[in-house]
Amino acid sequence: MDNALFQFLHVHSWGEFVWVMIGLVGQLAFTARFLVQWIASEKAGRSTVPVAFWYFSIIGGAILLTYAIYRADPVFILGQSMGVFIYARNLWLIRREKKSALP
Repeated sequence: MDNALFQFLHVHSWGEFVWVMIGLVGQLAFTARFLVQWIASEKAGRSTVPVAFWYFSIIGGAILLTYAIYRADPVFILGQSMGVFIYARNLWLIRREKKSALP
């Protein structure tokens, strides 16, 4: 079983297998953001981006960035690091807007 699974995932050890699982969890979190956005838009009857979208983005992006650093993939690192910055900035702007709306 181990050999077939390792061959399928292109890994050679349990350590690499764990890293691939970490990467898959990150990708699932990143993909979940689209499901959250789609469901929120369907409920609203218009295109909308809920705050949960940004939380799933930053969680998935951070996990994928960690995986990219482990893999030492400069293209993947650059793409995810820029995304994590943008997701964090959006959450900061949302927080600031809510704070200024308070009496």
